[in-house]
Amino acid sequence: MAKILVVDDESDLEVLIKQKFRKQIREKAYEFVFAANGKYALEEIDKAEDIDIILSDINMPEMDGLTLLSKLNEKSSLLKTVIVSAYGDMENLRIAMNRGAFDFITKPVNFTDLEVTMEKTLSHVKQIKQTMAAIKENNILKMYVDETVLNFMGGREFETSLSANETIEATVVFIDICSFTSISENESPDNVVKLLNNYFDVIVKEILAQNGYIDKFIGDAIMAVFRDQFHLDRAVDACLAVRTQIENLPALSATVEFTPNVSIGINSGEMISGNIGSASLKRLDYTVIGDVVNVAQRLQSTAKPGQIIINENSYNKIKESFNCEKVGEVMLKHKAQPQTIYEVKG
Repeated sequence: MAKILVVDDESDLEVLIKQKFRKQIREKAYEFVFAANGKYALEEIDKAEDIDIILSDINMPEMDGLTLLSKLNEKSSLLKTVIVSAYGDMENLRIAMNRGAFDFITKPVNFTDLEVTMEKTLSHVKQIKQTMAAIKENNILKMYVDETVLNFMGGREFETSLSANETIEATVVFIDICSFTSISENESPDNVVKLLNNYFDVIVKEILAQNGYIDKFIGDAIMAVFRDQFHLDRAVDACLAVRTQIENLPALSATVEFTPNVSIGINSGEMISGNIGSASLKRLDYTVIGDVVNVAQRLQSTAKPGQIIINENSYNKIKESFNCEKVGEVMLKHKAQPQTIYEVKG
């Protein structure tokens, strides 16, 4: 749901917006917050940090729209403002744009044009947020975040975003390349690294295809996370594709005798997402932690080569979409009771 702050001293505009966008409000596509001038708008922004865009008039008492734009630049570069004003002259337009306005609409308002402009602005804000999220997931930046990099990427605001911690609903996957240790003991370092990277490339491709992301590489295993809508289904689809692709891989060369296979554990639920590590070393790992993550790793440890293992909770969520077979009960580390596990067949 997009949260939109409307800043205007005309109460009629609030009534019109609620009428014109009543369907989107009812369907929770839009949520509107209203402020009578720039001063009250800043107070609303301080109260609600999840505002996506601002629609602002220019001529208002106490604090006008152009002054508000200057104040917004000090608060956050993510907030984008569309000026909605009867003052459509070039001078006001240039001042507004120079102070960071994203777009400009003149009164009387054409609500079709307003909605198109709102959607364009929301799309722009979403792209910025996705870019920041992608940066957070970049392994190099996660490990070597110093003051110079933070200033380059946006200063205090970016540093705050890196340190943000949250509880999320997601799916965690552990994928282990079976028996790879034997290769590392018998082959040259060049062959080992080349072969492992070749397998990782295949696995990563299938995870990204289902909008998952790589949390970390752990020796010859991968930890991946899937978030947002249908995250468990997408994780299972990715793992099925990984298993198929790895099993069909040819040997790297005639000198390497190794049949690749994977064992996979999947678990889904609530977990903590945040930066874990040493602030003094400036070495932080943006990752997920919690019981759900631990169980996923332990499910992987019970999986045999070629198996994708889930627990009963995940089975009940996907049993109508995927072919699963009951394996039985196992004791998982730090669990007092036996856990029923299932193998995802296809």
